[in-house]
This record gives sequence, structure tokens and C-alpha cells, in this order.
Amino acid sequence: MPTLNQTPPDLPGKIAAKMFEQVIYPKLGKSRPEVIVGPCIGGDCSIVQLDSERVFVATTDPLFVMPELGWERAAWFAIHILASDCATSGIAAQYASLAWNLPLNFPDCEFTLLWEAIHHTCDNLGIAIVTGHTGRYEGCTFPTVGAGTLFAIGAPNQYVSPKMAQVGDIVLLTKGMAIETTAFFGTLCHTAVAKACGEVVAQDAEQLFSSLSVVDDAVTAATVGVRENGVTSMHDATERGVQGALVEIADASGNGIVIDYAKIPLPETVRAVCNAFAIDPFPASSEGSLVITCRSHKYREVLQRLSDNGIPVAAIGEIIPRIEGVTISRNGFSEPLIMPETDPFWDAFTRVRDV
Repeated sequence: MPTLNQTPPDLPGKIAAKMFEQVIYPKLGKSRPEVIVGPCIGGDCSIVQLDSERVFVATTDPLFVMPELGWERAAWFAIHILASDCATSGIAAQYASLAWNLPLNFPDCEFTLLWEAIHHTCDNLGIAIVTGHTGRYEGCTFPTVGAGTLFAIGAPNQYVSPKMAQVGDIVLLTKGMAIETTAFFGTLCHTAVAKACGEVVAQDAEQLFSSLSVVDDAVTAATVGVRENGVTSMHDATERGVQGALVEIADASGNGIVIDYAKIPLPETVRAVCNAFAIDPFPASSEGSLVITCRSHKYREVLQRLSDNGIPVAAIGEIIPRIEGVTISRNGFSEPLIMPETDPFWDAFTRVRDV
């Protein structure tokens, strides 16, 4: 049996990589040859070969719905979390399966409003809801009220995965660090942010909420081309932020990586909020930030295509041989780039909201 922590963990979010590698990854049911990209650390979705002309893309996440946001924004965020993961394959989501495990006291009239917002979000993204389940159960509470799976069908030469990142690829990042962290502080801790940073910063932080999706980022980048023609992999920087996403890309591809910290975008609003609440932006939740690797002869075209579509982006590093390490350069010094143990967003968010 694997050696694992015997005490229940008390930290929210994804399980540790060791748990995935020792418990989940070795036991994935029946091995089927048509599964060409299965579950892996750093993988936002999986790929199944249907036939010589079609592949099937699938991704699953909790249905994370925060009533405090209002049903429209809560539904938008819940679906875009899923749609962003699917889009990192280079193929946008087309179908959805949504399973709702609702609290016993959640009234029909409120669910009606939530469902209307879910419908409009899916409709705007071109996603058909094709199956699901809806019920109320003991012990179910917001914000995690079920799970959603999104699907897409595309051509075999159309998809990418983190395993495809290659030595010599340039690493790009859209929007910057701690985008999600800052947006949630601006939205749900607005008064505290305004008190610490001023009302203008609080408003700017709240406006970042509309950036918490990488659907446009991923779809736009893929239009340049994929694999040898451009983008080789994409990964959504969610829990454990940009730092975690970069480590996962390196691990998934079996390569090394070298990152220049000074080149990672840090918007002034993000800087102000993170400084005010003692948050390290590098490992902080950053849904909306997309890590892209692309062939060196195409990266400038990818940069230009994203910029032309109003998506901020910067080149921040390069994929290198594994033997050369997974490193980051800061203040003239090179140091190992490691997976952060925790995401500072949760502790800071809980602390500020409890005040």
C-alpha cells in the first residue's frame, strides 16, 4: 500500500500530487487503446480517438456556484471554469452534462433563476446541455453543488495537451498573476479592498471578474496553428496559480522549464490588492490566466494574434531539457521552481471575509 498521510487534510482544493500519483493514476479502470490522453497532472481534459477523422474531448469539474455573486455572475463563472478547461485542448466545448446536488432548503424559485443564467451562459458559448441530474440532498451546501462535464468533437490533428510541450518551445502567459484572487477580493471583499487600497482599485479589481475565463485566450491562440505549426500545449492557471501551472506543464511533458520572473505580468491592480493583504501573487489562484507553449518560429504570431484580440500576453520563458532543471530566475538568481504546498488565496480570503 502507498505511504500517505493518515490524518484527514484540512486544506481546501485539489489533492496533493502524491495522492494522485499513488492512488488514482495507477487504477483507472479498464485500459482502452482509444484513450490517447488520459488523466494526468497538468491535464485539463482528456482525449479519446473515435475514428480516423474524429477525437472526443472531455473535462470535468465541480459545479462551483457562489450565491453571493448573484445568479448571473455565479452561473457565468461556474460554466466558464469548465469551458476554459475544454478550450485548452484547442477545441471549444460543444456539449454539457450537469449534475446538481442542491441543499434541501434551496427553493424552486431560486433554482429557476440560477438555471436561466446557466442556460444563457451555455447558449452564448455554443454549448448544448444534453444530459444531467438535479436533486436536493442532505449535507449539500453552496458553493460546491454537484459536478459538470463538458465534451467536444474535433479532428485528430486539432488538439493539444500538456504532454506535447517540446524543448525549445516559448512559454507565454495571458493576463498575468493572481487574476482570480484579485477579482474575488474586489467582488466579495469590496469594502475591505476600498479601505486598504482606495475605491478606484476596488472597482478595478471587481471589473477583473469578467476576465476569469480562458476560452477566448485558448481559441484565439489555436487559430495560429497547433503542434509544429504553433501552439503545443495550453494550461489554465487555477488553484496554486501561475506557479503551479508552470510546474505542471513541465511535469506533464517530462521537460524542464526556465522562467524569468521579471517578465511575468503583474497588473497594478493585482499588485495593490496582493500587497495590501500579504498575498504572494505567484502561487495565488488565477483562473483566467492561460499558460501557452508554442514553437519558437510561431510565438510572435501567437503574441500578436492575442494582442490584436485585446488579450494581454507576454513571453516569460522557455521549455528546456529536463536534465537542465525546472527553474525560475529572480533578482539575478536562479532557483528551483516547485509546486507550492498551498494556495494563499484561501487563507487570505477567509481572514478578510471574517473581519
